[in-house]
Amino acid sequence: MSSTDSKHRNDIYGDNPDGGGRHPDAIPDAIPAATVVLLRETPQIEVLMLHKTSQIAFGGMWVFPGGRIDTEDYPEDKDVNVAARTAAVRETMEEAGITAPAAGFVWFAHWTPPPGTPKRFATWFFAAAADNHEVSIDGGEIQDHQWIRPADALAKHAAGEIDLAPPTWVTLFELAGASSIATVLDKFRSRSPRVYETRIDKRADGVRVAMWKEDVGYATSDATLSGARHRLYLAPGSFVFEHDAVDYRELS
Repeated sequence: MSSTDSKHRNDIYGDNPDGGGRHPDAIPDAIPAATVVLLRETPQIEVLMLHKTSQIAFGGMWVFPGGRIDTEDYPEDKDVNVAARTAAVRETMEEAGITAPAAGFVWFAHWTPPPGTPKRFATWFFAAAADNHEVSIDGGEIQDHQWIRPADALAKHAAGEIDLAPPTWVTLFELAGASSIATVLDKFRSRSPRVYETRIDKRADGVRVAMWKEDVGYATSDATLSGARHRLYLAPGSFVFEHDAVDYRELS
């Protein structure tokens, strides 16, 4: 099986995710960014997904509103966590036309891809209630939008109908069993943000595996070890998530 045949179409991590042998000092820092999971109840939980045009970063994928943190987003003390929240509010307005207060944004995750990933962003993930705000997209970078149940988005991805980057997929997976917006936000407020510093390895059949720190293979980037799992198999036909090291049922 060739490496191309072993890759999922939404494997965003590039041909040399470990940096291709470059010295760590030669690898540019990931670009700080922020994204927002906007939630509403109808009465089931739905998330706002935006469809990006093909000419930009993550082009053609369905994403949450978000983008890079601009210089103007930083406060005087240069606190990047404050800047991320400011950027999240700004991007929500710019990409979805929704005005939401910064105090309502709950930081629940931070994602950093491997060093060799093209278009490498270190992204703060926030969640917020959007109620029934009208969505307005520009028709440029964002060509469509949809409110959708997380489980339905995952099903569409499995059927090959939509494209999702791994961080988006894992977020939807966690939200799929959520019982209410209040439960989601309360749980996110009560725990520390989950940190996903992704490492990539392969199974014996060539399928790539994204691993995070709770996984037995994370420290050595060895997906073949037996033990605790916190990983996503990027198989050609579908993503397969193993997560016995982390409780993803806490939002139910």
